[in-house]
Amino acid sequence: MIKRFYIETYGCQMNEYDSELLAGILMDKGYESAPSPEEADIILLNTCSVREHAEQKIHSRLGELKYLKDKDPARKLGVVGCMAQNLKEGLLESKPYVDLILGPDSYRNILEHLDSTDAHTIDTKLSKFEVYDGLFPARKEGINAWISIMRGCNKFCSYCIVPYTRGRERSRSIESIVNEAKRSVNLGFVEITLLGQNVNSYDHEGKRFPELLIALTNVQGIRRIRYTSPHPQDVDEELMKVHADYKPLIANHIHLPLQSGSDAVLKAMNRTYTQSHYLKLVDMIRKYLPDMGITTDIIVGFPGETEADFRETLHVMNSVRYDSAFTFKYSPRPYTKAWDMEDKVSESEKSLRLTELIRLQKKHTLENYRNLIGKEVEILVEAPSKRDPNEMKGRTACNKITVFPAGAYQAKDLVKRTITDAQGITLFSRP
Repeated sequence: MIKRFYIETYGCQMNEYDSELLAGILMDKGYESAPSPEEADIILLNTCSVREHAEQKIHSRLGELKYLKDKDPARKLGVVGCMAQNLKEGLLESKPYVDLILGPDSYRNILEHLDSTDAHTIDTKLSKFEVYDGLFPARKEGINAWISIMRGCNKFCSYCIVPYTRGRERSRSIESIVNEAKRSVNLGFVEITLLGQNVNSYDHEGKRFPELLIALTNVQGIRRIRYTSPHPQDVDEELMKVHADYKPLIANHIHLPLQSGSDAVLKAMNRTYTQSHYLKLVDMIRKYLPDMGITTDIIVGFPGETEADFRETLHVMNSVRYDSAFTFKYSPRPYTKAWDMEDKVSESEKSLRLTELIRLQKKHTLENYRNLIGKEVEILVEAPSKRDPNEMKGRTACNKITVFPAGAYQAKDLVKRTITDAQGITLFSRP
């Protein structure tokens, strides 16, 4: 009898990739994907521990799935990923009906654990070497293929739990990444996005990130190469020269996390750069690529952040004028250095600062987008618009969503259109 699995994914793009990897491992051994947990013999929740709310969501979801275990005790229920790595035995204490707990470096062993007669299995040992070379993800049809080029993190930002849940940095070989890219193209994908906690920290036997990008530009059939997320410390002129030389095949966009504009807060976060360094970096980027799309991450309310510190963040935003920003209120995570920091910022103050920050970013986004009206852009067509079947949507090389008349366009086409309007976070190209 063929067994069926169901995977629910929470969190970042790396978790999306890991779910595809797990699916690939299972399908390679004859398992089939089920459309719902009710129809599955194995249910896996691929989890995130970056923010407190993510863990609460998993606890709630496990409670909802308990009835399936009660109905069929032979059904396997597993928690994999960062939350599994973080909570381990504590998860079993609160949810004893969970059968399987696997950390991010234990996926090769999943078949062995599924066949185990033990009541519970915990495998959360972190590896110095595991990069899952030789395994290929089972991807659904689409435009973009995520490709993990490295795992782990060495930066130890004081608010971040990733080095403790995913271990230290280790990189795949260029050859293995190129082979996965070729396989993705053969499956019909035309865009790849390279993944790493600090993707531009990539280093395999002296080969660095710019060399990897150049190697990937030689893969026939790729129409666009993206990556996320780089660390400002490792962005240099060599990388920007590669961007400029291979534009627009290498997308004209960089996600450059700021987190805070205050030197005092950046130091407390252990971000290893200052406001001045960051702004000089932006100047260097725009020297090589004046029209580079720049997006960011910002945290408000980090322990000790004063009103003056927050104003420094707004100053950087006004200087850079990001296309968009992922913005968060700081939430403490156990095991991080920030967990024990004093001078907590009140929730009400965090909310006020976040509201002001979002208001400013919306203003910058709309102004940046409206500056493109009348200009021609290259768009990778993705799918019909959800609001109007007579229109298509796609993304520019600067990662801006664009809506335009469907015409004879097909998904995966590269087309050039003139922008006629901008609303919110969307560009429009209409007659």
